Amino acid sequence: MSTEQLDRWNAQEAAAEAMIPIIGTLYRAKGVTILLHSRSLVNKSVISILRTHRFARQIGGEELSVDETLPFLQVISRLDLGPCKIDLGQLVAAFHADGRGRSVEEFTTSVLAEVSDGNKAPSQGPRDVVLYGFGRIGRLVTRLLIEKAGSGNGLTLRAVVVRKGGEDDLAKRASLLRRDSVHGHFNGTIKVDTDNDTITANGNVIKFIYSDDPTAIDYTTYGIDNAILIDNTGRWRDRAGLEQHLRPGIAKVVLTAPGKGDVPNIVHGVNHRDQDLSQQVFSCASCTTNAIVPPLKAMDDEFGIARGHVETVHSFTNDQNLLDNYHKADRRGRSAPFNLVLTETGAASAVAKAMPDFKAKITGNSIRVPTPDVSVAILNLQLERETTKEDVLAYLRGVSLAGPLSRNLDYTAATDVVSSDFIGSRAASIIDANATIVEGDTAILYVWYDNEFGYSCQVVRTVQYISGIEYPTYPQLGASAGSRELTEVR
Repeated sequence: MSTEQLDRWNAQEAAAEAMIPIIGTLYRAKGVTILLHSRSLVNKSVISILRTHRFARQIGGEELSVDETLPFLQVISRLDLGPCKIDLGQLVAAFHADGRGRSVEEFTTSVLAEVSDGNKAPSQGPRDVVLYGFGRIGRLVTRLLIEKAGSGNGLTLRAVVVRKGGEDDLAKRASLLRRDSVHGHFNGTIKVDTDNDTITANGNVIKFIYSDDPTAIDYTTYGIDNAILIDNTGRWRDRAGLEQHLRPGIAKVVLTAPGKGDVPNIVHGVNHRDQDLSQQVFSCASCTTNAIVPPLKAMDDEFGIARGHVETVHSFTNDQNLLDNYHKADRRGRSAPFNLVLTETGAASAVAKAMPDFKAKITGNSIRVPTPDVSVAILNLQLERETTKEDVLAYLRGVSLAGPLSRNLDYTAATDVVSSDFIGSRAASIIDANATIVEGDTAILYVWYDNEFGYSCQVVRTVQYISGIEYPTYPQLGASAGSRELTEVR
């Protein structure tokens, strides 16, 4: 590296360091979340901020400089803002596209006038959350809720309900939250208070309630009110079972598994805005449903889908056996780390619940494989018109960068990615451009998804929407601005 290049890098690091306290103060004092092309910059390191700026190459073809974004951030810090999200990438792009000769301060003040001074939005939170169960999804949702708790305006995790496993139950559960073999260490500090059955994570005091009967709990005795309960046990999946949670202190229930009967199955980004929010029971469907529905929706909107088949290559899960043993399903009883296991998936049939206007027949199957996390769905689609690979990829890349599905659908053109590269991905699914095959009216898409963390992000997005804790993202520009609409979690 030449001296000139090193000096340039050091200058970029210094600018990123200057951004960190501004971003933190905006978030904690005003409830303002700073993002850059959908990626949150809150609590991010210098290197992470620089890497996120580099992501802008996918949008404008050139790397976004911290020197460009810092002046906008400094102006934002001086404004009297209410809770909102501000995308620096969109702001810079809009300024270059139509600055009309104004200064950075004049332009930024004008664009953010709708959320500043007398137009500030009132705080919509906090809203209490209770987790029923503390397994893989429960602990990841916990991490996400704690990560977002700093502003005090959002969701607040108040309690976790579990069955007691022994005298050292709380310490073991804290250990599982602190260290995860797949997702790494918890980003922060965790303290255990066995006398009061609480875990304090980054200042968030979480009460552990020991019970095996949802109807026996009065949550108001713990100071919990109007809460949303997230059932991640999968023990009850129909309305009658889930309504058992509607106890004093609980206003709504969200299931992290496919709902049965008339329970609405939500895929955030596709049908979350179609829900009747006066209802009290909802489902977030399955991880695979959340992965395949956004690309199916996108492809059907543009090309039409006559029919299709979905094959998922899915990491093993806790419902399989470590060694061969009895299982109520025929093949899932065979050793998960030792076999490829053919099994059924309900994701294809669940498509109709998320997209009732979708007329194409979709079949599906699944192969469980010996990896602990990240799966891939192969969508073999017959389209209603002929197209080309170039047109399909250009369209899907655009969908991932702007519009209603940009919250959920990501895109990669990397040639060397493998499954572990997507651990921790916050998207519901990621299109693999280099694996895509298009011939005439046939399109085969390879869609990666972190079936644990990506799905947990979808759960939190859904809960945010149901709770009413959603703040607008500014500047509010259309897709023509060439930027990406932002998600609540990112």
